[in-house]
Amino acid sequence: MTDLTAAVLMLLQMTVFALSLGLTLISFQSYRQRQSKRLESAFIGFAFLSMGVGLTTITSQLSDPMTLFYVAETVPFIVGFGMLYVSLYR
Repeated sequence: MTDLTAAVLMLLQMTVFALSLGLTLISFQSYRQRQSKRLESAFIGFAFLSMGVGLTTITSQLSDPMTLFYVAETVPFIVGFGMLYVSLYR
């Protein structure tokens, strides 16, 4: 991978991370204004998705990530999407 390609990839990953943090902040503010189980579940879901995005960004920077890193970055996505499912199901 060239330096330019690596820089563009890093910029795109940081953009995804910033967007996920923005969604987490908005969902937290919504939960604080109107406390309900649905909004609480949505906030928790977005928080875990942000964690997953952050871990994916960090893992992609490692030259030789171990399988454990892939597992560690997948678990927050599972919890996050599960909580979003719960928030929409209620």
